[in-house]
Amino acid sequence: MKQTKYIFVTGGVTSSLGKGIIAASLAKLLQARGYSATIQKFDPYINVDPGTLNPYEHGECFVTDDGAETDLDLGHYERFLNVPTSQANNVTTGRVYLSVIEKERRGEFLGKTVQVVPHITNEIKERMQLLGKSGDYDIVITEIGGTVGDIESLPYIESVRQLLWELGDNNAIVVHLTLVPYLAAAGELKTKPTQHSVKTLMESGIKADILVCRTEHNLTTEIRQKLAQFCNVKPEAVIQSIDADTIYEVPNLMLQEGLDKVALKKLDLPEKTTPDLIKWNEFLHRLKNPKHVVNIGLVGKYVELQDSYKSILEALVHGGAENQSKVNIISIQSDNINANNVSEKLNNLDAVLVAPGFGSRGIEGKIETVKFVRENKIPFLGICLGMQMAVIEYARNVLGFAGANTTEVNESTQYPVITFMEEQKNITDKGGTMRLGGWDCKLKEDSKVFNIYGESLINERHRHRYEFNNQYLEEFEKGGMTAAGWNPETGLVEVVEIENHPFFIGVQFHPEYKSTVAKPHPLFVSFVKAAIENKK
Repeated sequence: MKQTKYIFVTGGVTSSLGKGIIAASLAKLLQARGYSATIQKFDPYINVDPGTLNPYEHGECFVTDDGAETDLDLGHYERFLNVPTSQANNVTTGRVYLSVIEKERRGEFLGKTVQVVPHITNEIKERMQLLGKSGDYDIVITEIGGTVGDIESLPYIESVRQLLWELGDNNAIVVHLTLVPYLAAAGELKTKPTQHSVKTLMESGIKADILVCRTEHNLTTEIRQKLAQFCNVKPEAVIQSIDADTIYEVPNLMLQEGLDKVALKKLDLPEKTTPDLIKWNEFLHRLKNPKHVVNIGLVGKYVELQDSYKSILEALVHGGAENQSKVNIISIQSDNINANNVSEKLNNLDAVLVAPGFGSRGIEGKIETVKFVRENKIPFLGICLGMQMAVIEYARNVLGFAGANTTEVNESTQYPVITFMEEQKNITDKGGTMRLGGWDCKLKEDSKVFNIYGESLINERHRHRYEFNNQYLEEFEKGGMTAAGWNPETGLVEVVEIENHPFFIGVQFHPEYKSTVAKPHPLFVSFVKAAIENKK
């Protein structure tokens, strides 16, 4: 192809309408037609990345192979497209301003007054075209965070306006996602919020090419016609996005609505073949027609907000579908678990996952959880902090290291079985002390985890600050907890497991980040399978 084409996805009326899912679904359909597509997210907050944000603020922080801490929408992009994302796929206002200010300090603007237009907008436009100029993609979809009319989104909207003009006809289009609410009292759908949203977009100099309307009820031909007329789009470009049972249904719904066809027509691209969604729909069939049902406990510190563990929840969906099993997630706040009630809270579960997290809150509840599942032979998967809790619990209750802990919680513990790496101790920036991105892990050949992966060298993504303390490794191995995986360069322990237990695995990395519809993660597939066996 001569030129990369661009699709910008904006949102109006309200946030959380699902721009990320619509963008991912459109990319999936274009990919299924034979185009190479990628998606990027531009976030209007001033944090440089979501790495330092509390999960209650912004949901989980998704980590890419190259170690970028990014928005959770990138997880959707990867799960749908089965293509890794990178630092270039997520940009925040903070990163844009930081870059411009650094250039100004270096004197790159030759004494000019640095302004939002053109300096900030030029930086944004440059980043919007970064993936397109790589030559790897036919189509780049750019999701603009927030809603049209927000003060913080204005530089992005202005940058899109300029790019639409610069790229010329048929090279870039705008998909605007809005809400068509249903008023129960009046018994009808209302188009006015969408009209106002489109009007706000037009005041910024941008005309929507396609309207995607989130709705709880089907749009009538009359409503579609009205939206087309008052929002200045073609009737076929009014796309209904009705509530679905699962996000994985959305590509099929968008295919029925012809979203991909309308987009290709406006970009002056051939439709090529009918989208090949055979494997996708096989997954969907297994998901919707389970033969088993299992209850898996998710023990964590941020369970009140589902988005805090988005990748874990989706990886369990993938693992469940692979086993033709419905996975009921029972979310349990680790603060609320203690020795007196642990049995009551966990007894009816088929498996338990102890989730990642930072800080001291809820730590003891997680340790009580691990003790209970270890002693009662309930399948257990510990991720990151969950793995560290398994190590502490084993040290205390099996090896007899009373008061063993992580130095994150107790710096003066007599048995620091989890601690800071030496080379991190002098770093003061919170963002600089993490082990981030893809790291190799060598698996022990007679271990359970080796049998699960079926290979001896794997690469998984990390996001953590504290490590297993290798000074205690020999005592753990003698005592029955094996280091089943380690980093070949540093010797740092990556995986622990214990014998004489149906499934007890703790991993220092985050396997959930790599689970996709096309390739469900083997650890989650095996974990759900263990839950099914346990239930039997």
